Order: sequence, then C-alpha cells, then structure tokens
Amino acid sequence: MTLPIGRTQLTLASLRAAWQSHDTIAVDSGCQARLQASVDAVERIVTAAEPAYGINTGFGKLAGTRIPPNELAQLQRNLVHSHAVGTGPLLTDDAVRLILLLKIASLARGASGVRPATLDALIGLHNAGVYPCIPSKGSVGASGDLAPLAHLACALIGVGEVRVKGKAMPAIDGLRRAGLAPLTLGPKEGLALLNGTQVSTALALLGLFAIENAFAAALAAGALSVDAAMGSDTPFDRRIHALRGQVGQIEVAERYRVLLAGSAIRASHLKGDDRVQDPYSLRCQPQVMGACLDSIRHAARVLEIEANGVSDNPLVIDGDVLSGGNFHAEPVALVADQLAVACAEIGALSERRIALLIDGAISRLPHFLVEHGGLNSGFMIAQVTAAALASENKSLAHPASVDSLPTSANQEDHVSMATFAARRLSEMAENTAGIVAIELLAAAQGVDFRRPLATSPALQQVMGEVRAIARFYDHDRYFAPEIEAVKQRVLGGAFNPHAAGMLPSL
Repeated sequence: MTLPIGRTQLTLASLRAAWQSHDTIAVDSGCQARLQASVDAVERIVTAAEPAYGINTGFGKLAGTRIPPNELAQLQRNLVHSHAVGTGPLLTDDAVRLILLLKIASLARGASGVRPATLDALIGLHNAGVYPCIPSKGSVGASGDLAPLAHLACALIGVGEVRVKGKAMPAIDGLRRAGLAPLTLGPKEGLALLNGTQVSTALALLGLFAIENAFAAALAAGALSVDAAMGSDTPFDRRIHALRGQVGQIEVAERYRVLLAGSAIRASHLKGDDRVQDPYSLRCQPQVMGACLDSIRHAARVLEIEANGVSDNPLVIDGDVLSGGNFHAEPVALVADQLAVACAEIGALSERRIALLIDGAISRLPHFLVEHGGLNSGFMIAQVTAAALASENKSLAHPASVDSLPTSANQEDHVSMATFAARRLSEMAENTAGIVAIELLAAAQGVDFRRPLATSPALQQVMGEVRAIARFYDHDRYFAPEIEAVKQRVLGGAFNPHAAGMLPSL
C-alpha cells in the first residue's frame, strides 16, 4: 500500500497504520511546483546577498554573523555535524519510520526551501526501510528537535549509522542499499531538516496509540471486574450521566451498559443484595474513564494538526523568508502531559479494582482469588506488581512542560521540553498495560468463581481473549509469562474493538 503525501491531510488512522506497518510513501506531483518556488526564493536571496537567517547567517546567538556565498554549503554541513550530539538509547525503527513520514509531509508543503531531490532522498530512505540511528535524548523541544533530527540528516550526507531490518551499518552503506548517494546540502536545507517538531510529535503519537489500546482494555477489564465482584450496573444508568452532561462520561457509561448487558451474574443479585453502593473503583468508572477519554480525544486532535503542520524556521512564504517560532513544541508538550496524567489515572483505577478483587471481605471471592489460601498465595504479589507500576506512573506523570532551561546563550530562552514529555508516554503506556493485564486475569478468575452463573455475551468474548493465553489459576504456578502475554495483547490492541469506535484514531 502507498500513502500519498501532499494531496490529502494525514489522518490519525493513516498515522496509526504507518506506525504498525511499512507502507511506501509517494508525494503528489502537485508538490513539485511549491518546492521549486521556495528553492527559487532562497536562490534569489543568495544571489542578492540579502541577510536571511539560516541561509547566509550563523545560527542561534550567531545569527548576526554573515556567511560568504562560497561557504554556504559548508555552513549547512557544519550545522548537521555540530547538532548531532544526541545521547541515550536509540529510538525504535517504528518511531524513526513515523519521524521520517512527518518530516517528509512537512517539507512537501513547500515552505522550507528544500529541493525536490532532497525530499526524494528522504522518501528513498523511508521506502527502502533504511532508518537513521537516532539517540532518544538531547532535545528540549525548541528550536525544534534539533539534536535527534540532526542524526536523521546525518544519514542523508553519509555520516553516522542507520539500521536495516534491525542491523546497524554505516550510513554510506545504507544509502547505497536505498539507491542513493550522499547529498550535498543546499542553502537552508540543513536547517530545514533539523528544525521542526517531528520527533516530539512522532513520539507523542506512539504514546497516544498505546494509551488508546490500554484505555480500551481497561474498559473491558473494568466491566469484567464489576461482574466478578457482583457489582451493580445502576451507576451506569444513562439518566445519571445525562444530568451531568460530560460527553466522555456519557459515552463510557453507555459502553459499560453494552458490555454488561445480559449478564446472568448481574441478574442473580438484582434483588436482595445488601450492599447499597459499590466502591468508587467500580461505581465511578464512567466519571474517571470518561474524563480520560475527553483528554485523549483532545490530545489526538492537537497531534493530528501538528502532524500536518510546518514547524521549521525560517519559512518561505509567497517568496518571502519569514522568521517565526513554529518550531516551539508547546502544543505537543501540553497534550503529552495531558496524556501522561490520563494514562496514570487509567492504571491507578485498574490497580484499585485488582486490590478490591483480591480482598475477599469486599469482593466475596476467595482471598487472593485462589482456593486453599495459605498453601497458595494466588494473586497476592501480582497486585503488588500492579501497585509498583501504578506508583511509577505517578512519578512519570509529573508535567514536563512546566520546566524550561534557556539555551543558546539565552537566545532560546523558553523551551517546551516536549520531547521528553512525549518519550515517557510509551513507558507509561506499557506500565498501564501491565496493570490492566493483571486486572483482566484477576477479573476472569473472579468470573470463573461465579460459575455456573455466566457473564454477559460481550464479556464472554473478553474472557475468551484472556483464557486463550492463561488458564484458570487453580494453584500457584510460574505466572509472569502469562501476565506478559496478556500485556502484549493489550498493547497490540486485542481489546480495542471493545471500545466500540469511541477512540479517535480508529
């Protein structure tokens, strides 16, 4: 499948597909005229020797330094070399693939002064599966993701390393595999490649997609826990939520009603239950998960806009070269922080339901969800693992965007920290997926203890997903592989259909 660039906007669905698979990219022929017009504008400035930032001047605090025409190519090469100073573990190939896509889409808008041949080289890397090795740390999210994008640009000039099918090799060999020769960068091209929010945006999108999958699985797990604990479905009555009016809350409550519809477990205790109200972790799921859904949707809208935006500087518009600040990734930073909080809350609520299920005094199930307690410890330490993950997420959820350290000798005196804000999301999503996996196993265990009463048809499907991986816990056994297997199913979106199209990128 080929993803067209330039004719239509990138959608969340197409971005998710690009994350999950290696489709080729083709730029619409209509982009060529815009690209050439911006290159012509840069050439006019060079010929007229007019001062223009990043074209014939230094960078950052050195913007007042004029560069002679015979050194402009060296200026761009030096920029790439000097800025490729990232550190830390390398970004994954799926992250780099998404970064390449976003950079190509941005440059194809024709506002960056980049030649068609340079854009074609980026497309060649992407389509050949030649991924620049990009260290994950070193960007403050303004002026753009300079250090990581410099490592991407290094590959185009034959410097550094790339990965092909997971194997690292010199960039020059990777270019050869893609049928490319090292580029000599034209005026402004190095700056256009380095400047922009593509790394922070790509990492935030990866976090968004993983958090969506964890959210969907948490809906299914939460409903299953209601039945396992013989909880009430009254808190999901549409009349309650209509009176408040919060959109996400209303939709989540409806989803719980659908998931629990037809449960024989629920029917068995409609009358005569002496528990007037369930604990908050069961009863307040629409309020908490609905608020999380609203946050996820808002973040998704912002990231979709950013994925289609042009965020380098200066920009070539109508023949003019305009200096601005589109590289400042504050929109990405703020919604990444928002996603982090939502992710932590999804996991925190799930962990509380696990704690409820293993406490026989509340759930009226065998203590720690196992027979012959004492001889068997059951889910005792699985809940401890969930608590550890939930606690870790609370620390990671501290907002990154409220921090700013001035850089470039105070020329760049306010930065977004968007790249870290986005990067931690995948780790948080994995933590939350681990918690939800434990809840799915615990809730399935609880529902099995309710036999011969059966849960709802919808939740029987959820049970099937779990029981395909992990059998009933009849005695203590080596449990970690089963938790990990269910976690991977959560991260892979196995429970996403149970969200019934509520999530924004489906």
